[in-house]
Amino acid sequence: MIVMAIDHIRDFIHAGAMRFSPTDLTQTTAAIFFTRFITYYCAPVFVLTAGIGAFLRLQRCDKGALSRFLVSRGLWLVILELTILRFVVFFQVSLRGSLVFLMVIWALGLCMILLAALVHLPTRVLAVVSLVVIATHNLLGPIQGAGWLWAVLHRQAPFSVAGVSFLVAYPIVPWVAVMSVGYCLGALFLWQPQRRQRVLLQIGGALTIAFVVLRAINRYGDPAPWSPQPSALFTVLSFLNTTKYPPSLAFLLMTLGPALMLTAWLDRVHLPADHPLIVFGRVPFFFYVTHFALVHLVAIALAFVRYGAGRYLLLPPPSMGGPRELFPADYGFSLWVVYAVWIFVIVALYPACRWFARLRQRRHDWWLSYL
Repeated sequence: MIVMAIDHIRDFIHAGAMRFSPTDLTQTTAAIFFTRFITYYCAPVFVLTAGIGAFLRLQRCDKGALSRFLVSRGLWLVILELTILRFVVFFQVSLRGSLVFLMVIWALGLCMILLAALVHLPTRVLAVVSLVVIATHNLLGPIQGAGWLWAVLHRQAPFSVAGVSFLVAYPIVPWVAVMSVGYCLGALFLWQPQRRQRVLLQIGGALTIAFVVLRAINRYGDPAPWSPQPSALFTVLSFLNTTKYPPSLAFLLMTLGPALMLTAWLDRVHLPADHPLIVFGRVPFFFYVTHFALVHLVAIALAFVRYGAGRYLLLPPPSMGGPRELFPADYGFSLWVVYAVWIFVIVALYPACRWFARLRQRRHDWWLSYL
């Protein structure tokens, strides 16, 4: 959650974000590239741990109750993406008249709804099917499907429904397979710590080695092959520059492998309840909404101080679909400002997140599980 905030702040205020992709090797720098790269680990871990969380919830209920919870929780996330989050991120209320982005919360919600059905499969069958989808979905790349269904499933493309324009930022294949793999991995978290840590380290190491080998072969696993660059550093960047939308096999190996190894290490670390990693981790959705609201307000304040009042202040920045012609020509701030704002946001939100985490510990009202 903490690392995720860096990328959202970069989207709102970084000057480079207004002009080019941070992974465009013809324009980016190593600092900008790695500012983006470290956040690659966020979405795969969110989706995987959502599946793990579903399995752990199953230890307190039957599969019917779990399915009902996943459907209700998933629908809730989809609704929030189209309402509260849409307003917080873009200051937009009506669905008409602007492009509606369907982002990670929407994808998590839809994947939960699908997982509600998938949990009724035998775990071994679900594990095999999920791994096959992750390993082979790149074969769908050459298929130029059209329409809303293909955009939802596998192609990051705009489509219209009832006069409303949508853009699926997170096509759900293979995200749903990542979530179901997490569900299948959940049993590991019932094992004794030493055994769990050893297996997580082995799986993570194997996935990481598979990424290096597959990427080195450069024949399959990502629609964008790497290539030698003018410098050794940028050749490494090209090697790491895998595809996130939708996540390629190489992208998932590159992110989930190290993430599982890090999980094995963190499993040995005992942190106090008020440690920021624990506090933010216990209230992820609360942090997600509040950090977007704070980041957006900070971006407006910075723009007002530097550029003065203007209609652009209440519009999404060009990096997030805003009209470039309405913004100052040099709109945006240096990378160090991104990190300064990031530190401010984390420090500022810690007390509120700690309060909400304690509230959730004291009370067990049903509605708290949706926040």
